[in-house]
Amino acid sequence: MPQKGMRTVFFKSPPSSSSSSIPGTPSSSHSSRPTLSDSMVEETIEVAESFVARWRPDLVAAGSLFQGDDREEARQFIKAVKNLHAAMHCLASRHSSSERLVRAHDLMRVGMERLQKEFYRILSVNREYLYPDSVSSVQSPMTVSARSSVSDFEVELEDEFRFANESITEVERVSMSAMADLKAIADCMISTGYGKECVKIYKTVRKSIIDEGLYNLGIEKLSLSKVQKMDWEVLEIKIKIWLRGVKTAVKSLFEGERILCDHVFSASVPIRESCFAQISKDGAMILFEFPELAAKYKKTPEKIFITLDLYEAIADLWPEINYIFSSTATSMVQSQAVNSLIKLGQNIGTLIADFEMAIQKESSKTPVPKGGVHPLTRYVMNYISFLSDYSGILNDIVADSPLPTQLSMPESYYGTPKQDDNPITLHFAWLILVLLCKLDGKAEHYNDVALSYLFLANNLRYIVDKVRNSNLRFLLGDEWIERHESKIKLYSSKYMRIGWSGVFSSLPTDVVAEISPEDARESFRNFNRAFEETYRKQTSWIVPNQKLRDELKISLAKELGALYGEFYARNRGRARRVSGSDPVVRLSPDDLGNYLSDLFYGSGSESVGSASSNYSSSHSSPCSRGRFVR
Repeated sequence: MPQKGMRTVFFKSPPSSSSSSIPGTPSSSHSSRPTLSDSMVEETIEVAESFVARWRPDLVAAGSLFQGDDREEARQFIKAVKNLHAAMHCLASRHSSSERLVRAHDLMRVGMERLQKEFYRILSVNREYLYPDSVSSVQSPMTVSARSSVSDFEVELEDEFRFANESITEVERVSMSAMADLKAIADCMISTGYGKECVKIYKTVRKSIIDEGLYNLGIEKLSLSKVQKMDWEVLEIKIKIWLRGVKTAVKSLFEGERILCDHVFSASVPIRESCFAQISKDGAMILFEFPELAAKYKKTPEKIFITLDLYEAIADLWPEINYIFSSTATSMVQSQAVNSLIKLGQNIGTLIADFEMAIQKESSKTPVPKGGVHPLTRYVMNYISFLSDYSGILNDIVADSPLPTQLSMPESYYGTPKQDDNPITLHFAWLILVLLCKLDGKAEHYNDVALSYLFLANNLRYIVDKVRNSNLRFLLGDEWIERHESKIKLYSSKYMRIGWSGVFSSLPTDVVAEISPEDARESFRNFNRAFEETYRKQTSWIVPNQKLRDELKISLAKELGALYGEFYARNRGRARRVSGSDPVVRLSPDDLGNYLSDLFYGSGSESVGSASSNYSSSHSSPCSRGRFVR
């Protein structure tokens, strides 16, 4: 029984390595601790008393233990406190109610108050230098390890200061110094059973830094109902702010805090994991919940690209997310990031399906003026070419949740699908096929068969060029491009054959055969009439692509120019002007070439769709003819 006037003292013991919480009760067994003699215990208490007396927390003039470059006094203070704790264990095992134990306990309490004050001061004064981005820059030299002895701390501190003086900036030097001081205090407080008090101070200061950092990055907590009520322009601004800030939030803010927390509380894995979770969990959940909310917003297909940016941002940062939030205490952050990826992937799949449906539902029947490139062609190919820049991400999305369309493409269009074809490659090919068939239907709205083929050639030329000059080339391959280059030549050939058939047929079948002067004059008259009619009509037609325009002109010049030139050379003399009549030889071969060079600029005034032939009676449905797929 304790003597009258004496009090029984219970002191704190350090946590065991397997503990999952911060303990505050004494350990039941201390058999592994060294036994101190009474004289050694007394000497230890006296040494501690001298240090505590000099550094009482209520002494304003005492200043700080951890200031300047000299840490000798701090080392000795921490050593004295740790030795005092060991002496208390010895006293407790012998005389739990002794006056010396009460005296030692009071000294320990005051010593811990001083260390708590120092801990708070270092965190507060060095707030700028302990900002997460500053901390992350000194990750390499700050090796996280569980050191508990004073000698280990001394060696570590000396090595870090030596490193600081040799090769790092002032900010990094101050940051490293503060981190070393915090770790020394935390090690001491944890080993003496005051870890809970230490963590409380740390959490109070550091959580405000995380919250402030997220606020400065524009990251805010939003509810689904609030997001759903936003105009798209407002939400788009918030998405762009999130995209600008997420990398900094993860790689500087959270990773820097994780590094600092791991270093300061390296003496206890459970403490550092619990502490980091309490500091970062709320902010991290807000950060990674936003993409999921954005994924649930009703969007049009054009919004797919910013949605892909959200997905890509999380996917690119996943290694860091996986490392930073790897503990059980922060596993819900990982889960939230995964949920956001899943929801974004589903939303992206839906937007692609909506895009395909929009192509199929496009129902305009007004022919494009002059047979040029249809706005649908430009829209779809720009969309798909931009989409191909995300092919790697899209493959991951398709692998996780396949797109709904069952793809069945003619071999003449795509070739034989290979086992190693990426799913998204097949889907890109499918979307282009949907466009081509749609254009096939658009061609039916032209009354002139030749103009319909020129329209098809123009649009396929645009499509192939978009494929060739984008990432689609590496997805669809050169074979796909060559196959469709051949189709462009086929459409060009059909345009020339149909569009210029009247001009060709106006000349004799055999232009080198001998004919009478009257037949020669009649042939020249027929040619003049047919060429004038065809030329007047086709000067209003357009070929926007210079390469295709030049190819058509060269082909016409070779075929028509050569044929007319031969006929002109042989029959010009026979078709001399008869007195009183109009001249029948109006065009020289050079004149013909000049006229042909003026074609395909759309400078004429011929109305779109006018024709000399009836489309419906002379030309069957493009899709039934299989223009694009045969």
